[in-house]
Amino acid sequence: MPELPEVETLKRELARVLVGKKIKKVEGNFKLDLIGKKIVAIERRAKILIFTLHPPHSYLLAHLKMTGQLVYRGLSSVKVIGGHPEDPHKYTRAIIYFTDSSKLLFNDLRKFGWLKLVKEKDLPKYIGHLGPEPLSKDFTLENFKKILARYPKRKIKQLLLDQSLIAGLGNIYVDESCFSAKILPTRIIKSLTPDNIQNLHQSIIAVLKLSIKKKGTSSRNYVRSNGQPGGMVPHLNVYGRGKEKCKKCGEKISKIKLNGRGTHFCSHCQK
Repeated sequence: MPELPEVETLKRELARVLVGKKIKKVEGNFKLDLIGKKIVAIERRAKILIFTLHPPHSYLLAHLKMTGQLVYRGLSSVKVIGGHPEDPHKYTRAIIYFTDSSKLLFNDLRKFGWLKLVKEKDLPKYIGHLGPEPLSKDFTLENFKKILARYPKRKIKQLLLDQSLIAGLGNIYVDESCFSAKILPTRIIKSLTPDNIQNLHQSIIAVLKLSIKKKGTSSRNYVRSNGQPGGMVPHLNVYGRGKEKCKKCGEKISKIKLNGRGTHFCSHCQK
């Protein structure tokens, strides 16, 4: 958390306000030689934001990990973020100032997130190991079947969380996709029928698209680039709803630990 929809939301929002801006100074815990560089593009790979800089052949990478936030402050921005009236506040780890007096704040409660300035030749070190994106043309049903066939004895949730196989999924959207496909996240891959696999493939795509439309899930620390929460929480069926009633059947949502991750499902709707 944040996962693909949250990072994609940030990418789109930040691209609208940051592309073309020149960096004036940087403050914080990261040693970043960014002064005088201009942001010319912002892309995303899995859960990593990639800021393309000019002069060319260098990139600023941002990974929010569990509790990271990227919040843009223009001259007219309301200075309230995540319940904290201060701007910046005690969890602000870096501030990038631009020549037009706007700024970008990197906040991180647990300090697992990072910012890195990398050269073009070093970019594969950070993104070269990642699998296909679930919303890309490479994520076809046939390719999904091939990925599953490589690990028939794995539990389906374990495989879907493996970033080297499918990039960008995390706890929230694996649980939600399994619910949508009516498949228990504890199922062994070789037990899945062709219909199960097709339903899961379609569900992953549909759930991610819905969350992007709703600007992501703010169940904990994630906020949009303006500091406001995303709107996906009311549309979650199982994640974060342990012991609550299933929206479809009324049975209680179960929560267990699976490979060390909190896992939510409805034992009545999912088989």
